[in-house]
Amino acid sequence: MELHILEHSLKVASIAKEGIQICTHGLIKLAFLPSKTRCKFFSLTETPEDYTIIVDEDGFKELPQSEYLSVAEATWLALNVVSGGGSATSSQPIGVTKIAKSVIAPLADHNISVFMLSTYQTDFILVRERDLPMVMHTLSSEFTLLRVVNGETVAANSTGVTNGFVKPKLVPRPIIHPLSSPSNMFCVTSLDPDTLPSVATLLMDVMFYSGGVKDSGASGDDSGHIRFFSFSLIEGYISLVMDEQTTRRFPNNVLFTSASGELWKMVRIGGQPLGFDECGIVAQISEPLATADIPAYYISTFKFDHALVPEENIQSVIGALRTNESAGH
Repeated sequence: MELHILEHSLKVASIAKEGIQICTHGLIKLAFLPSKTRCKFFSLTETPEDYTIIVDEDGFKELPQSEYLSVAEATWLALNVVSGGGSATSSQPIGVTKIAKSVIAPLADHNISVFMLSTYQTDFILVRERDLPMVMHTLSSEFTLLRVVNGETVAANSTGVTNGFVKPKLVPRPIIHPLSSPSNMFCVTSLDPDTLPSVATLLMDVMFYSGGVKDSGASGDDSGHIRFFSFSLIEGYISLVMDEQTTRRFPNNVLFTSASGELWKMVRIGGQPLGFDECGIVAQISEPLATADIPAYYISTFKFDHALVPEENIQSVIGALRTNESAGH
């Protein structure tokens, strides 16, 4: 197994809902006019609280300075597990549960905070640039470590930081944050970049102007329904996460689906903003799912984390996580 350290230097930021109009010009350029920028890594996720952006340094220049824009300190690097050859985004989807025990758990055991972005194509593990020596030391026994330089993979030189590292004492990771499961069901999908212009105005409406208005068919007392939409354009590949109602707004045969056409239920992690320094949150969720062999997408945002699991597994997922949660009390 190869672990690729991508060449993008990334910023993670939050845009307040009331300030989105100030940033819309730059965001539209990043999402729909990539040829007009040098940006190669862009992701925008809307939650009920805010918009979270993950963007490389070239893309970040497209955003205005604003009191509504909060930027996480530190520069982040994206890691990608690739089984076999091929580029990161053309490999088979791995799913966060497949890397829970080989990547997520060891990093948590070494007190390395991660920020996850699952896409239709693959899973990106974001780590702080300053943590990279420890990350490489932690994962070097399990993976062939490769750096991506100008689009080509080269051997990642060990940074010679093994002296003085103490193997951490492995401790159980009970879930300590509240869990909730919204009522809406979600699709993880993609589309051919060549078809993006044909649905650009629809996507702009969904991303910036719908304001979370529910489908007219939704029940008026559906208090468990949340606003969640994620768009990623990374190295030319588009990934979309949206609820089932939103997908119905798109023309037939535009959106890709998996062969099973499955729907996903969400588990939201956190009762109050999680911050960036706590370690092990992703591991707390992904390890029980890996043990139960349940696939999952995982999307971290500025304030909360989100796991997506197959609809038919939601009750067993909640049961497994509740068991892990009660172990923490």
